[in-house]
Amino acid sequence: MPMDEQQQIIDHLEAHQAEIVDWLKAFLRIPSVSADPAFTQGMHEARSFLVERLRRMGLAGVRLLDGDGEPAVYGEWNGAPGRPTLMVYGHYDVQPADPLEQWRTPPFEPTEIDGKLYGRGTSDVKGSTAIALEVIAAFLSVHGRCPVNIKVFLEGEEETGSPSLRTIVARHRDLLQADAVLSADGGRASASVPTINTGARGNAQLEVRLRTALKDLHSGRYGGGVRNALHEMARLVASLHDADGSVAVHGFHDGASPPTDRQRADTAALTYDEAAFFSDVGGSPHGEPDYTARERITLRPALDVNGLWGGYTGGGGKTIVPCEAQAKLTARVVAGQDAGAVIRSVLSHLRRHCPTGCTLDVVAINDGSPASTLAPGHPLVRAAEAVLERETGMRPIHVRLGASVPVTSIFKETLGIDTLMFGFNLPDEDVHAPNEFFRLQSIREGTRAWTLLLAELARHSPAEFHAAPDGSVGT
Repeated sequence: MPMDEQQQIIDHLEAHQAEIVDWLKAFLRIPSVSADPAFTQGMHEARSFLVERLRRMGLAGVRLLDGDGEPAVYGEWNGAPGRPTLMVYGHYDVQPADPLEQWRTPPFEPTEIDGKLYGRGTSDVKGSTAIALEVIAAFLSVHGRCPVNIKVFLEGEEETGSPSLRTIVARHRDLLQADAVLSADGGRASASVPTINTGARGNAQLEVRLRTALKDLHSGRYGGGVRNALHEMARLVASLHDADGSVAVHGFHDGASPPTDRQRADTAALTYDEAAFFSDVGGSPHGEPDYTARERITLRPALDVNGLWGGYTGGGGKTIVPCEAQAKLTARVVAGQDAGAVIRSVLSHLRRHCPTGCTLDVVAINDGSPASTLAPGHPLVRAAEAVLERETGMRPIHVRLGASVPVTSIFKETLGIDTLMFGFNLPDEDVHAPNEFFRLQSIREGTRAWTLLLAELARHSPAEFHAAPDGSVGT
């Protein structure tokens, strides 16, 4: 696509920034919380809102794709024969707004303050989803065509781990065939340095229950003479790590690909104030001593206890020896690891170290999803590099997310296609927390970059997206 035609799209989007923000605000007012059944109506309203938008944009085949959970919203434009087909991914569900008392503005009434738009879902990920949709709409409005074929897929369960996604893909596999995925989720790592997300850690979950007796016991009659479930669980989970924070579980690191020289160099090149990272949250360094904090949270596996409870937790005191304690744990895994095998190595460790006279039961175990990785030479990466370097005059740094984005690995596993995360949120925007916000300037920057990226991707043949890292075309 000639540069003058790309500029026409950019000018059109610039002229309609106020309308884009108004549409985003209407989207944000819909309380589409997937985790809480009390918001079922909000989820329904969000789907209807998006179906209407996709139809107005001029997409064909607009429909809901059901997987026995919250349906995805789908629409397509297939008017570019011979050009790549890109699935554009976003999600319409958001996290619960709790604790409500900590919000300075109403969570579902978007509010502009000092160039920032506050509200639940602004940064994760309705803001970046709006950017993607508005760029597609602009191409169709101004030129009547897009530079590539488009399949829009807006998920409704990302915030609950995408439990129905595999079922949706299985039921609609033919419809969802594409050459690659361009995701509005997964944001920028820096406001000043251009970055490209080339992967994310995977995850798995485990919940266990430890019992020491048939019932809670009077601490006057039994205290000091029988095992206490909370004492034993505390000792058990403490055994998972060495004193420096390194994971002490046999087999936990099996298969983990060591960070490459390129990954470590890019991580070091990213402007990162490690002291501020800890001071901002009132925390202190902990973990594998041979890696920097940034490397530990993006390039290395991690194991965390997310919850630990038992006994009496109400007001006042209750003199008991608790008979039961529970713990929730999550493992973050990196490239080369089997998330299910990793979480089972944790379970094996807990069972081996469970004291005599205690029983350990699995309450829940979830194999989760593997880490995702995008090869440095992939057309998605090369196109993003070309756009960002042209826009900023700087070489983009490749970064990995410490968080997990299930869709990237699930689409790779089920459809055999890779995903580039090209969202425009920033790390400090209080995602999942009270007072979440999205910078209005990011809408302008994002619509410009998405315009240029779609045009750049059109320069690649569909076959290039299925080539092996050495350049040979796979099946």
